[in-house]
Amino acid sequence: GTPGVGKTTLGKELAQRTGLTYINVGDLAQESELYDGFDEEYQCPILDEDRVVDELEDKMGEGGMIVDYHGCDFFPERWFHIVFVLRTENSALYNRLESRGYKGKKLQDNIQCEIFQTIYEEAMESYKEEIVHQLPSNNPEDLERNMEQILQWIEQWMKDNN
Repeated sequence: GTPGVGKTTLGKELAQRTGLTYINVGDLAQESELYDGFDEEYQCPILDEDRVVDELEDKMGEGGMIVDYHGCDFFPERWFHIVFVLRTENSALYNRLESRGYKGKKLQDNIQCEIFQTIYEEAMESYKEEIVHQLPSNNPEDLERNMEQILQWIEQWMKDNN
């Protein structure tokens, strides 16, 4: 999902409730300096996607991972059994991003990314349609509903695959 939709909150809570391993790709990139330059326009480092994949390959092969990132088209399809794209209404997302200090072009581009469902379309092009699911993420009730839905899916997957 777009920055600010609640991926980190949901991912960390899921990891706590399930015992699965949570990986925030942005944090991993920062800790291991997996960058390929700096984007002056957005004032942020440029992720070296190949190095991220190399860094995660062994962990992902073991399974049991929750991966949190705003893009997905560079991750190997074999890594995932299911992909959730969180979606947030524009006014709520605007407020969340503004409170994080997003301004100008960076703020507008992220809002447009959500309006044009860029991340969802990227996921649909990168993975089998049947494993990609959109979830609303506007308020705490949505968070709890999403949590329950994903927990049910995990439980069913475990029954079917163990």
